[in-house]
Amino acid sequence: MECETTPLSGVMLLKPRVFGDERGFFLEAWNQRTYADAGIDVHFVQDNHSRSRQGILRGLHFQTEQTQGKLVRVTSGSVFDVVVDLRADSPTCGQWYGATLSASNHEQLWIPPGFAHGFYVLSESADFLYKCSDYYHPESELTLAWNDPSVGIEWPLVNDQPPQLSAKDATGLPIDQVPLFRF
Repeated sequence: MECETTPLSGVMLLKPRVFGDERGFFLEAWNQRTYADAGIDVHFVQDNHSRSRQGILRGLHFQTEQTQGKLVRVTSGSVFDVVVDLRADSPTCGQWYGATLSASNHEQLWIPPGFAHGFYVLSESADFLYKCSDYYHPESELTLAWNDPSVGIEWPLVNDQPPQLSAKDATGLPIDQVPLFRF
């Protein structure tokens, strides 16, 4: 597996080795030892799978309690995946990083606790899978506004149309109103 650091400390873009031939491909999506050697030594407790249509934006979510690390990937279609650093003591607090994850590139993103996370569907539809290091805690879940100008995420919106949002995501908070993490 190839691991690329990102401008946000702790966030890694992972490129598993893919073995392919005329029958298709094989890749190892998770191996505790391999990922621990790469610095992701975490115990996952929950796997999630979502399917969304083109133009859907989910996020930017985070939990103030039971903070989650996430290992994310796409198994069908493609998304623009985004994280925002919410760690108060981080030199990149308030900055974002985005990567296109797709079924064809097989890339994964490791997002440690302390980040808001979301994605925008680029393809006709996308299946998005993520392993979580803690359980979902809806009582402490908050949403950072996807379009907060002080964060300045450059979403690759299809046909420059606004994304489709859930009611919760449409009322996300600006970054100056979200609690920051102090680990």
